[in-house]
Amino acid sequence: MPVGTQATVKGLTQRDLSDDLHAPIILANTYHLYLRPGHELIERLGGLHSFMNWPGAILTDSGGFQVFSLSELRRITDGGVTFQSHLDGSSHRFTPCSTVDVQLALGSDIMMVLDECPPYPVSHESARAAMDRTVRWAREAFDHYRMRIETHPRRQALFPIVQGSFFPDLRRECAERLVELDADGFAVGGLSVGEPRPLSMEMVEATEPILPRDRPRYAMGVGMPDELAEYVARGIDMMDCVLPTRNARNGWLFTSEGRVVIKHAANRDDPRPLDPNCKCYTCRNHSRAYLRHLFQAGEILFASLATRHNLQRYLDIMREIRQSILLGQFPHYLRAVRERRSLSAVSDTPENF
Repeated sequence: MPVGTQATVKGLTQRDLSDDLHAPIILANTYHLYLRPGHELIERLGGLHSFMNWPGAILTDSGGFQVFSLSELRRITDGGVTFQSHLDGSSHRFTPCSTVDVQLALGSDIMMVLDECPPYPVSHESARAAMDRTVRWAREAFDHYRMRIETHPRRQALFPIVQGSFFPDLRRECAERLVELDADGFAVGGLSVGEPRPLSMEMVEATEPILPRDRPRYAMGVGMPDELAEYVARGIDMMDCVLPTRNARNGWLFTSEGRVVIKHAANRDDPRPLDPNCKCYTCRNHSRAYLRHLFQAGEILFASLATRHNLQRYLDIMREIRQSILLGQFPHYLRAVRERRSLSAVSDTPENF
């Protein structure tokens, strides 16, 4: 899912996303939209779909990750979390029920419960306390959600989030307790918080056997291009990540032949497209030399062209994965991904730069 934090995927229009990239769903951020422009305003203007003129589906996170990243500006209690706005220092409070209300006002198709996301590393004792609080909050959120949707005109799904830091026993226990909520789908959170990448995979492996296979499973905040198939192999259906958009703006581009760092001098007079196997607008129309010029000149157009390309690469990978599953070829596809990653690791050693 492309990340549209503040009701926009940076550098792209909604037409770029829907007509050119064919993105079926994007992610928006409850914390940021709550602070600016405010969920009440968005609701008055017809909800997030109408506000941003987006025809596809929208998933909103609860804002919990952003709040908990403000370690110096927030205070946690069993009832919720009080935090200061990063914009003006004003005080606000999120509770399990209030974050449901905010997301109902936003009108997203998939909402997330408020959870506590501990940092890495953390003690087992602290991780258990955060996991227990996450489960309690999820139960409160679902009680409130089911009461609200009885009179709510639009169907919106709510996903609980499996936490437990990087302790397999806590992950399994959390999943077992959340399955009792009989939700439309389930998320695995607390990944990509500075841990070694294999550890992230291990936590998904510990969680997946417990989550219902007839409901979508969502790994939050992952991953690199060659990791997408690995998460799917571990039972994950949905992923979001800022890497394709953020890295694009910083000149780090993903291709079917590996990464391209556009500022490198080798691209200065290179007439080739970024990726000869890619059919995106950027690769069809512009050379590496031109893109490097835009990046070096600080031109806004670079961010747009690079973002279109990186998102195309990610969405193409997901389409390849879906097609390989439909054809019964996913194990072969996964082996090919692993072989390419192994070759890439060799070529990226310092002596080969």
